[in-house]
Amino acid sequence: MQWREHRKPHTRGRTRIAIALAIATAGAVAAIGLVPGSLADSRIEGTVVDEFGPIEGATVRVQATERTATTGSDGQFVLEVSASDDELTVTAWYPEYFVGWTTATPGGSPVTITIRRHYTTDNPDYDWFSMEGADGSASCGLCMPIHYEEWLADAHSQSAVNPRFLTMYYGTDIDGNQSPLTRYAYSRDYGSFPIPPNLDESYYGPGYKLDFPEMQGNCGTCHIPAAAAYPGMAYAVDPANLQGIESEGIFCEFCHKIGGVILDPETQLPYPNMPGVLSTELYRSEGEEVLFFGTFDDVTRRVTRLPLEEESAFCAPCHYGVFWDVVIYDSYGEWLRSPYSDPETGQTCQDCHMPVTDDTWFALPEKGGHIRKAGRIFGHTMPGASDVTLLQEAVTMGVSTYTEDGRLEISVSITNDKTGHHVPTDSPLRQMILLVEAEDEEGNSLLLFDGPTLPDWCGAGDPTLGYYAGLPGVAYAKVLEELWTGISPSGSYWNPTRIVSDNRIAAYSTATSQYTFVMPETGDIGVRVKLLYRRAFKALMDQKKWGVPDILMEECQVVVESTENAVAGD
Repeated sequence: MQWREHRKPHTRGRTRIAIALAIATAGAVAAIGLVPGSLADSRIEGTVVDEFGPIEGATVRVQATERTATTGSDGQFVLEVSASDDELTVTAWYPEYFVGWTTATPGGSPVTITIRRHYTTDNPDYDWFSMEGADGSASCGLCMPIHYEEWLADAHSQSAVNPRFLTMYYGTDIDGNQSPLTRYAYSRDYGSFPIPPNLDESYYGPGYKLDFPEMQGNCGTCHIPAAAAYPGMAYAVDPANLQGIESEGIFCEFCHKIGGVILDPETQLPYPNMPGVLSTELYRSEGEEVLFFGTFDDVTRRVTRLPLEEESAFCAPCHYGVFWDVVIYDSYGEWLRSPYSDPETGQTCQDCHMPVTDDTWFALPEKGGHIRKAGRIFGHTMPGASDVTLLQEAVTMGVSTYTEDGRLEISVSITNDKTGHHVPTDSPLRQMILLVEAEDEEGNSLLLFDGPTLPDWCGAGDPTLGYYAGLPGVAYAKVLEELWTGISPSGSYWNPTRIVSDNRIAAYSTATSQYTFVMPETGDIGVRVKLLYRRAFKALMDQKKWGVPDILMEECQVVVESTENAVAGD
């Protein structure tokens, strides 16, 4: 606070009034137990500027605390602190600027924090970060071991070497056996076109390189972004020829070098011809200066805050994909069209897939990290399609039973009340399988009189081995058919396809199915309803030898007396 004296003639009367007011104010201050100057002693005042002058709207913070202020139009701020505080570190952040900082003492002289813009260019020849002899993400682990270990356990760290990705890319099984190259026929009207494979020969499932042996495709733009980010390499990355950090897939520094995403302003989706890294703005340094983006606005070493990292749009480039004008991957688009995208009441991708933790530091204190309030640090395990807990918390299942005239009626509802996109989502290989079983006291299956049964692509064979075709139930999936070969369901979406059916469950939607069984004359009936998550179609998994077990999402068991009605919940 600054006091200014103004001298004007004929102010003697006004001066007497001012003195009286001052005496009254002092009395009031004394009455509430304060002394003049105590308010100033519990404040830090100052100004945030750049090379051109004051910055309005900058966030000022006592480092590693929740004590913040925002600068006014003159760049000035007042931070409320404790008069008993010692010298404090005060930081200032503004979008597209490095974090600035200074030290200040409560009640001391006003301070000035100078901030400077960070670069917004990209250097394709940038050497990815290394430290103390460690390269790639391992160098991050030297200071941030918790997040590094979480990333290692996350599917993003395996995106370049995932066996399902590689066997689909090369057309092999996990043992390296490769299917024959795609055969073609010729038509005078259509020219050359592919024909279905001969399953009597040794066949190990489809593969991109079987259909396009002379091309590399755009798979690397999402799976191997560091390699695809080189000029001219977006459609030329071969997973077999990776070097250094490229094999780490979606690694720590790659995500923390993203300074923006490119979205169509009309649809708010990535452009169809710009998958993955083509829709990201990387900021890689050309000089000695290194820049990382994060979620904190008070880190004073090489880091600045990027609000985008806490927004679903950050995930859009790799979680929306169009092939041959057919939307294949759409988890971001599904979220965008759902109530979850409401900025006031919704949730972001990060809320579920990078939830905050109870950790109180992300960089080791002995490496310069700060102790922070629990609930401010985001986890990096990023649970997804293989996480049992996430899947078991995805939907709610309800089961009701009713008996009448010698028949058992079962109704099953599945409500997507906990997921911000369709279930299942992303890869069209994924599916949910609802199994409905009814048995007599001897363990014999009751005859299904009416109701849906599982399709052939759930696998024909022994149900104890996961072959459920023909059994009572519903399979939820996006089913594709290849236009030329007629193969369906197909995971070869690099070929022209069409969507045959899509009964996946959208956010806040409910799917209900009914079943009627013929009851035995006597005895109780055991009803078991299971909802399973399956990573890929059964025949494809057998061809590739993936051996990925189904995950039980929901289960309900009910005992129904043959002569009474019964109702059961989830």
